[in-house]
Amino acid sequence: MGEWLQVLPGDKIPVDGEVRFGQTTIDEAMLTGEAVPVMKQVGDSVTGGTLNQSGAIAIQATRTGDDTTLAQIVALVEAAQTRKAPVQKLADTVAGYFTYGVLTAACLTFAFWYLLGTHLWPDVIMSGGMEMAHNMGHNPQHLFPHTQYSSLLISLKLAIAVMVVACPCALGLATPTAILVGTGMGAERGLLIKGGDVLEKVHKLDTVIFDKTGTLTTGKPTVTDCLALTESVLPSSLIQLAAAVESGTYHPLAIAIQEEAKRQELIIPSAVDFHTEPGMGVSAVVGGKNVLLGNWEWCHYHQVNINETAEQQGHQLATAGKTVIAVAVDGTLAGLIAVSDTLRPDAKTAVDKLRQMGLRVMLLSGDRLEAANAIAKQLGITNADIMAGIPPAQKAATIQALQSGKIKSYVAMVGDGINDAPALSQADVGIALHSGTDVAMETAEIILMRNSLTDVVKSIQLSRSTFNTIRQNLFWAFAYNTIGIPLAAGVLLPSWGFVLGPASAAALMAFSSVSVVTNSILLRRFAP
Repeated sequence: MGEWLQVLPGDKIPVDGEVRFGQTTIDEAMLTGEAVPVMKQVGDSVTGGTLNQSGAIAIQATRTGDDTTLAQIVALVEAAQTRKAPVQKLADTVAGYFTYGVLTAACLTFAFWYLLGTHLWPDVIMSGGMEMAHNMGHNPQHLFPHTQYSSLLISLKLAIAVMVVACPCALGLATPTAILVGTGMGAERGLLIKGGDVLEKVHKLDTVIFDKTGTLTTGKPTVTDCLALTESVLPSSLIQLAAAVESGTYHPLAIAIQEEAKRQELIIPSAVDFHTEPGMGVSAVVGGKNVLLGNWEWCHYHQVNINETAEQQGHQLATAGKTVIAVAVDGTLAGLIAVSDTLRPDAKTAVDKLRQMGLRVMLLSGDRLEAANAIAKQLGITNADIMAGIPPAQKAATIQALQSGKIKSYVAMVGDGINDAPALSQADVGIALHSGTDVAMETAEIILMRNSLTDVVKSIQLSRSTFNTIRQNLFWAFAYNTIGIPLAAGVLLPSWGFVLGPASAAALMAFSSVSVVTNSILLRRFAP
């Protein structure tokens, strides 16, 4: 630590440090989720992994290696992952004792009929013995000359039938077949589900938390408003002048204005004498006119008068969570351009459907409160469900607070950036967009390959359907055993003369397995 490093425009900040010389704008989206770059001057701190955009700076290293912010985020991810307990399935618990239980039931069946049953109901020996003889193609009189021998056979027959009918095939197939079909269907629909335990956890969800920038929004600033303040300048002319001035820079706001000019198919005039002041604005000469673009401070610096109407309109745009750019021509304020990170087209639909499913939808963002409120208002998310200005290191703690509060929540987190990774890991179920960072996708348990927010709804619906199928399979597996074992043990033999022989028991066992597999295959009818 203590070394000085030079960082040029376009380079990543190598370590955590403090600016000692120069000024620039830093893209900190990987940490805060904020799409608009942050101005850095002498004395400001910078974080390793963020991107230097507009100016050359010299920094003094303050933290390196495992002490950097990025390394701490990775450590948070690892800690959150180790705190997760494996999900224990009902089938796994029962299967551990099932074999011993069946063997015990078979031994008890044999002992009962051999020592007691054949003496209480002597007719059972003849009817059971004759049935077995006919099944084997022999003469009953030759096959069963002694009663004691017939008691042994009938007892063995019933004991064997108990072991055959209780074969745990259906119980063993109940879970894996449903998971195989469910995850296979998810892959076909672009929903990558990492394991069957995820399906069970999704079934318990009651809260879904969305990151804002890059998840609910596109992550790419676009021009949303263009207000001309003088009659001599049209909105389209305002965009032309702004695009001409911004043609000399690669700032995200500049790219947004240039993209708007292309969308309107406007001719961008040439500009000369470019000047950029990081964090303030830009200027250039366009068609002999001196054109300024920037914030209010930039306008005041150049002695551009800002009237009350312009201030009110700028305040309204800023309250809506938009970045306001003032455009001045030859010292006169000509108009305002508002740039915002727009909402994904399917975000509203996804949020509404999640609510219809009985889930609470919340917004978690590192952005300022105004920007989060603007997005939340469009989605119908109440103020109580907005968590704004949360740094990456506290996102996981915020979710943990929900999980361990008085009213415990079972939480799914939907995100895409490295700043979301700790929260994705801490959440009971992490859902990541494929367009996100590698660490986010590595941490998440469900990956949406199509980058569509409606796939969040589909993944939850598919998981619920798959888990319901698992429960149905387990029910039928237990139902077959509950009915089949008593029948095989001869519970109806004394009164009805009905006995479930080994062959019939094998057929019933096979049918139970077929029914479970068939029920799992029927899951393919699910079409979210």
